[in-house]
This record gives sequence, C-alpha cells and structure tokens, in this order.
Amino acid sequence: MSEVLSASFRRLAWSNLLAQSAEQLSLAAVPIVAVLLLKAGPGEIGLLASIQSLPFLLLSMPLGLLADRTSRTRLMALAEALRALALLLLLALIVTGHVSIAALAIIGFMAAVGTVAFSVAAPSLVPALVQVEGLARANGRLELARSAAFAAGPALAGALIAWTGASAAFVLSGMLSVAAVLCLRGIAEPARAAMPARHPLLELQDGAKWVWQSDLLRPMMFCSIAWNISWFMLQAAYVPYAINDLGLDASGVGITLALYGVGMIVGALLAPRVVRALPFGQAILLGPYFSVLAAVTMALTLFWPQGWVAALSYFLYGAGPILWVITSTTLRQTVTPRAMIGRVTSIVIVASTGARPLGAALGGLLGVYFPASVSLWCVVLGFGMQAVIITASKVRTLKRLPDPLPD
Repeated sequence: MSEVLSASFRRLAWSNLLAQSAEQLSLAAVPIVAVLLLKAGPGEIGLLASIQSLPFLLLSMPLGLLADRTSRTRLMALAEALRALALLLLLALIVTGHVSIAALAIIGFMAAVGTVAFSVAAPSLVPALVQVEGLARANGRLELARSAAFAAGPALAGALIAWTGASAAFVLSGMLSVAAVLCLRGIAEPARAAMPARHPLLELQDGAKWVWQSDLLRPMMFCSIAWNISWFMLQAAYVPYAINDLGLDASGVGITLALYGVGMIVGALLAPRVVRALPFGQAILLGPYFSVLAAVTMALTLFWPQGWVAALSYFLYGAGPILWVITSTTLRQTVTPRAMIGRVTSIVIVASTGARPLGAALGGLLGVYFPASVSLWCVVLGFGMQAVIITASKVRTLKRLPDPLPD
C-alpha cells in the first residue's frame, strides 16, 4: 500500500472534482435551457428532475457489482466518457435547433450514469490507494470537491447561459468530463484476485446481508433513510413557504439555498480536525445532531420570520451532514470486506435514493392539506428520529475506527 495520500489518490481526487463539476454544471443548466428555449413549466421541470435521478435507483446496484468485479478506474472512465458523449449530443441538438424536453430527459439520464459510477466506484477504490489512518482525510478531500462543485455549479451555469448562451455551459461541462477521464488514466489501481463466477443476484444478496447483519452498517442505513425522507419533505415545502410566509423574492430564496453549499465546504474543511479531536463515534453523531439543530432553526422562522434565520438553517444542513458523509463513508470502508465495498455502497445509495420521492410526496401532501407550520414541525420530528436511530446504535460507542477487514 502506498503513502497516506498517494499520487494515484490525488489523481482520483482531481478526477472526482472535475466529474462533480461537470455534473453540477449540466444539472443546473438543463432546467434553465428547458425554461428559456422550450418554455417548460413546473411539470416538465419535475419530469426532467425525476428522470435524471432514475440512474441512482436503476443502476447503483449493477454498477456496484461491476465495481467489485472489474477495474473501478475503467468503470468510472467509461461512465464519464458516456457523460461527455451525452453532452456533445445535447450541444449538437441546441446548435441545430432540434432540442426538446424528451431529448433533455434522455441525455440527462445518460449524463447521470457517470455520477452513479463515481458514487459507487470511488469509495471502493479509496481503501486500495490510501492507508487506513488516512481514510477520513481522503474522504474529506473527495467530499470537499463535491461541496465546491455543488456551491459553484448552479451559479456558473446561470452566468454562462446569461452571458454567452446555452451552448457554453455544455461545452465547459463536456470539457470537464473529458479532463476527468484523462486524470483517471494515471491511477495505479492495485490488482485484485479473480472472484469465482456467481449469479449477480447472489452477489447482491451477499451485500444486502452484510449490511443487514452489521450492528454498525444497519443503523447507519436507517439513519440515512430517515434523513433523506426529512430533507425532501423540507425541499417540497421550503420555496413556497419562503416566498409566501417569509416574504423572500427569487434572489432571497437563491441566497438561502446557496448557504447549503457554503456549509458543505466549511464542514468538509473542518472534518479532518473534528475526527482527530473526538472519539470516532461522537464525530459521526455530529451530522445527525446538526440536522436536528438546523430543523429547529428553520421552525423558529414560524415565530421569527427572517430570511437570515432560514439561511442559517441551510448552512447548518450543509455543515453537519457533510461530516456524517465523510465519517460514515470511512466507517463503511473499514468494516466492509474490500471485495464487497461496491455492492454495499450501492445498496446504501439505493435505500437513500428510494427514500427521496417518499419524502417529497409526504412534503407535498402536508403542504396541500395543512399549514406550513405542520410541515416544518414534521421535518423536525423526522430529523429527530434519525438522530435517535444513530444514538441508540453501537456506532455511538466507537472510540476509534475498527481494524479494517481483509480483502
């Protein structure tokens, strides 16, 4: 095994930054183009968002299985090349005037495959490139890249489209994807022993059984499910609430949402120091606890309807949960056999992603039949549940990372 943060890991980190930037740039540009060029309404935008999220549900497990069976570097490179090809196709459609909602949906689906591949393959590759004592730092580096892309991508997409037209955003996004592929070429991925041929369903069953039987992974998965339900309940309620009850205009809403990305960056920067300063189990708890604090802060706007209070809430939502992502990923990499990390990661992704439409539907129903105050207090209850789940688990008792499992 190489040095704590090896040259191969640094190339992975740069590739991850470029890929995440390409994703966020195109993800923000597609609905803007749909509205400006195709006069799309909320229904069409919702359809685009749904189709762009489908690869996480449909492809996480197959790609997780491939990540355990084949070269992770090659898998990420092929998926990112598919994103670049999709963006090139979209650019051609825009230039020739043949772009449509259907085309945006199909190309958005293709582009999201690259994101799913990185989501399952990169966490599987990190333990092979980094010593165990450097895992938290390495995961923090990857999450910092994601946070920076999340914060800058939408603003950059809007600026490029406003200044130079729709094409520029997709040209830049495609160039970033190509650069991400080139960075992957220099990674020295350690060879793995060939695994015996088995039915894919049996392989996935092994991963699911490992998560379910683990006293550490099982509560972390349920915590993540509760978090995602609560978060998407909030997303369904927030914009109408901010405009109708807090009196914010579009710019004000955008600023409050941007504080989420700022919080992610701050949390990712502080994560290595937090992990060194606290027992590992306590460091993991910070994310769920910060989420409760953020939910209560948002509920306080019912009594103190100020935009900056909502912005503070979103900042806390970004800063705390990013600590959870870094620490929980590090723990999952440590307590899972390396030959199974791809499948285990994909199962967690599917469970979390599957919770999102449920949360959005609950938030929508609450918004239709009850006042905004009911929605916000239900969000507080939901985040309280995820904090209780992880606090009652064995995770809380960890003083340090467990010894890593062999291949």
